Amino acid sequence: MRIIDTKTLISPLAAAIEKALTNVENSADSLLRRAAQKETEPAAKWALSKLIENNEVAKSTCSFACQDTGLAVVFAEVGQDLRLEGRLLREAIDEGVKLGYGDARKSVAHPLTRLNTHTNTPAIVHTEIVEGDGLKLTYLAKGAGSENMSKIYMLTPSKGRKGIVDSVVDCVKSAGANPCPPVILGIGIGGTMEKAALLSKKALTRESGKPNDNKDIALLEEEILCAVNALGIGAQGLGGDTTALAAAVEVFPTHIGMLPVAVNVQCHSVRHATVIL
Repeated sequence: MRIIDTKTLISPLAAAIEKALTNVENSADSLLRRAAQKETEPAAKWALSKLIENNEVAKSTCSFACQDTGLAVVFAEVGQDLRLEGRLLREAIDEGVKLGYGDARKSVAHPLTRLNTHTNTPAIVHTEIVEGDGLKLTYLAKGAGSENMSKIYMLTPSKGRKGIVDSVVDCVKSAGANPCPPVILGIGIGGTMEKAALLSKKALTRESGKPNDNKDIALLEEEILCAVNALGIGAQGLGGDTTALAAAVEVFPTHIGMLPVAVNVQCHSVRHATVIL
């Protein structure tokens, strides 16, 4: 059995978060550049060029890619043959988040009193027991502008594939320019209400634009992306060809009487990182 003291994850996690906040994911940046090359609407083309320029400046000057540095969402995959010692895993993760956010905007507050914790903690931590003796932490910065536009649809099975696509289109249409499009969409299908929501969030940790390994689900991702881009909302709501850069779908078996669909909206400023111990 392998033994890890949880204090050993604090520094690597902090460093990963600090770097992620000033470096938009390379694949998301590539999708922006590809969209800018293909864009036919002048105003949207200009907006895309400014988003690309913003990413370049943030990276070269170690500035925050977006002023909303978001809530810290951490997916912790813990090997069943691993023994953790020292502080509770959640406490160690929170310490890493606190240090990693340093001078970044602190956005975590009590939901009723609205008093800020001033540390950007507690983080949102999802823990999963997996095979092996490793520890993998996947961090995602989630801003309010995009998260506020996310939705859950509890469909009946008869709605089928079309109902899934229509739900995602409805979500993006109602969001309009609020989540700073072009967006990336995480879509969870199946399970229960909370499982679908979790799947949709986890889908956003996938490399932007990377299709699902299952060919049929990958085709559904393409179908969703085409339908969303047909809305014509465009970059920053200025119209044009690219409302969404990518759609990532994750599925899970569900009850025969329901079809849960969760849509988690992510802005173009994709910031996540992985730490493996």
